[in-house]
Amino acid sequence: MLVSAKEMLQKAKAGKYAVGQFNINNLEWTKAVLQTAQELNSPVILGVSEGAGKYMCGYTTIVGMVNGMINELGITVPVALHLDHGSYEGAKKCIEAGFSSVMFDGSHYPIEENIAKTKELVETCDKLGLSLEAEVGSIGGEEDGVIGAGEVADPKECKMIADLGVTMLAAGIGNIHGKYPENWAGLSFDTLDAIQQLTGDMPLVLHGGTGIPAEMIKKAISLGVSKINVNTECQLAFADATRKYIEAGKDLQGKGFDPRKLLADGTQAIKDTVKEKMELFGSVNKA
Repeated sequence: MLVSAKEMLQKAKAGKYAVGQFNINNLEWTKAVLQTAQELNSPVILGVSEGAGKYMCGYTTIVGMVNGMINELGITVPVALHLDHGSYEGAKKCIEAGFSSVMFDGSHYPIEENIAKTKELVETCDKLGLSLEAEVGSIGGEEDGVIGAGEVADPKECKMIADLGVTMLAAGIGNIHGKYPENWAGLSFDTLDAIQQLTGDMPLVLHGGTGIPAEMIKKAISLGVSKINVNTECQLAFADATRKYIEAGKDLQGKGFDPRKLLADGTQAIKDTVKEKMELFGSVNKA
């Protein structure tokens, strides 16, 4: 059964570890993430961007697939199904479809409008027992067509949004989606520290977890980050393993063209990446 991300993130914040949000893109992805979470006895958040939602035939399809897998695979660790970087309309659709958590990304609106829309979603999510993530200061890189330069959020604005009663807060601290450029300045820990001091027990979210050095991840967790989003890294691992399988001509041997065989190495690569991240984040055996 799907659960809200509230309890798992509050425990993570108190215990100084982070829960990974791993974005899912298809059946293989979902299965790999769920199986790894169960094997490592770790809570997990399955992230779905609006683009991936469209690709997987809509939110009700995804809810059906995830619930079916939790049942069939005997998954007992806490699993939240979360809309990633949702629009206001997207958040409402996911709530209707049965997601247990949503993110409303109002970071591109003026702060007053971000507050008004977030406030309304807080009321809806509270009634239904869902968790809600809000964002202040856009995260750099490209996410479903929204391009941000890796801005640094204003801690005062973070407090204004946190005070509305959201479950968790994503704040830009110089992090970006996708691969990090060579001239990247690194995370702004001063900003993170200032946000943490103003928002207290609020679990903070780090987007763009791919390519941030392990030491920086650990430092961010020590400063209140309790949820870390990973997507690109799993995609790169999957693509690399699949390419090697085909380049080795394995798809031409016997029934190597069968998608169950063709995608097996890539799926294992996702599992290996998720395991590595869960160990780094400290969520192993925290279910």
